Amino acid sequence: MSAPSHRRLALILGALAGIGPFSIDMYLPALPDIGVSLAAPAGQVQGTLAIYFLGLAFGQVLYGPLSDRHGRRRPLFVGLGLYTAAAVACALAPDIQVLTAARLFQALGGCAGMVIARAVVRDVTDERGAVRLMAQLMLVMGVAPIVAPVIGGALLPVFGWRGIFWLLAGYGATMLAVIALMLPETLEPARRRREGVIAVIRVWGGLVTDRRFMGYALTGGFIIGGMFAYISGSPFVFMELHGVPSSQYGFYFGANALGIMVAGQVVGRLAQRIAPARLLPVVIWVPFVAGLALLAVTATGVGGFPGLLVTLFGYIAMIGAVMPLTVALAMGPHGSVAGSASALMGTLQFGIGASVGALLGVLQDGTAVPMAAVIAGCGVAGWAARRILAR
Repeated sequence: MSAPSHRRLALILGALAGIGPFSIDMYLPALPDIGVSLAAPAGQVQGTLAIYFLGLAFGQVLYGPLSDRHGRRRPLFVGLGLYTAAAVACALAPDIQVLTAARLFQALGGCAGMVIARAVVRDVTDERGAVRLMAQLMLVMGVAPIVAPVIGGALLPVFGWRGIFWLLAGYGATMLAVIALMLPETLEPARRRREGVIAVIRVWGGLVTDRRFMGYALTGGFIIGGMFAYISGSPFVFMELHGVPSSQYGFYFGANALGIMVAGQVVGRLAQRIAPARLLPVVIWVPFVAGLALLAVTATGVGGFPGLLVTLFGYIAMIGAVMPLTVALAMGPHGSVAGSASALMGTLQFGIGASVGALLGVLQDGTAVPMAAVIAGCGVAGWAARRILAR
C-alpha cells in the first residue's frame, strides 16, 4: 500500500478524528424525540450525552499504549468495529437504558480514531509539519459541527432518531474500508514498544511529571473545555433565552465551527514562518480576553444577543488555532510514545469536558451567565497553564 498524499492523509485523519464530535452533534436535534419515543425524562436523555463524553475520556487510555505496541492500524480496526456495532445497537435500542449503554460502547470505539489520528501525525511529521497537518485536520473536523446538526435535523422528520444512528453506523463501516484500503501502517515494527503494563505505567508517569507536556496538554484541554460548555449550554441560551428557532440553531452552531476552520488554516500558515512556541503565547490571549468579555456581556446585558454572539465567536473560533499548536508542542519530544502521549492529551481534554458539563448543570440558574462563567474560567485556566507550566 503506497503512502497517501499529504492532502489525502489530512482527509483520512480528519474523518477519523471527527468521529467523536460528529457522533455528538448529529443527534443533538433528536434529544427531545428520543425522550418521547423511549418515555424517558430529559435528565436521562441528557445522560446519553454525558456517558458519551465519559467513554471518550477513558477509552483513550487503552488505545494509546495499544497503538504504541501493535502499530496504528490494528487498534483502529478494533475501535471502528466496536463503534459500528454500538451504533447499530443504538438504532435498535428498546429503552433508554440500552441506548445509554450502547452510547458508552460507541464512545469507547470511536475514540480510537481520535487518539491514533494524533499519533499518526507525530509519526509522519516534525513539529512545524505537525502544526500544518493538525490545522488541516481541524479544517476537516470543523465540517462536523457545521453539517452534523443540519443532517440530523433533516433526517429526523423522515427517518426518526433511529435513522441518525443507522447513518453513524454507515460512517463507521465506511471508515473501516477507508483504513483497510488507503492508510498504511505508520509505526514500523522496529519503533514499537514491547514492554508490559509496568512500563506503560512508567511512561504515563513520565508524561504526567513532564512539566512541558502537561503545560501544553492542559492549555489545550482547558480551552477546549470551554467548547464543551458551549455545546452543553448553547441550546438553552440560544433557543429558550433568545428565541432562536430550532431550525436556525444549526446555522449559529455552524458559524462558530467555520471560525474554527479559518483560525486553523491561518495558524497553520503562520507556523511555517514563526516557531509554534512563540506563536502560542500570542494566540492564547484571544480566548482569554474573549471569555472574560462574554462573561461581562451576559452579566450586564450590554450588547445583548449580538454581543453574546461576537464574544462567543471570538472564543470558539480560536480553538482552531490553539489545538494544532498545543498538540504539536506537547507531542513533539515524545515520538517514541506518541500513542500514549496522544491518549493522555485526549483523556485530559474529555475529562475536563465532562467536568465542565457537570459544573454547568450545578450552576444553571436560568440565565446565560453560568455558561459564560464556565467558558471564561476555561479561558483563564488555559492561559495560566501555558504561562505557569509551559513557559
